[in-house]
Amino acid sequence: MKLKPLADRVVIKSLDVEETTKSGFILAGSAKEKPQMAEVIAVGPGGVVDGKEITMNVTVGDRVIYSKYAGNEVKVDGVEYIIVRQNDILAVVED
Repeated sequence: MKLKPLADRVVIKSLDVEETTKSGFILAGSAKEKPQMAEVIAVGPGGVVDGKEITMNVTVGDRVIYSKYAGNEVKVDGVEYIIVRQNDILAVVED
């Protein structure tokens, strides 16, 4: 199954976070923070949203940082994705 976002929506998949602290302690599952870095899986077409012209600035494969409580989590074929609006994406991470 393939997800195709509409309007200014972006489908992202959270990237794994490190399970150890800088000092070498291993974190329990409940102590880990929700990751805020993700990979873009699919991008909507943009267009006119709420009366404003939206140009999409992210592309599939980009690594992004998104707002902590943004989006809706969905599970498709056993894989968890988050669907966010483009304005919930705070930055694109470049190497």
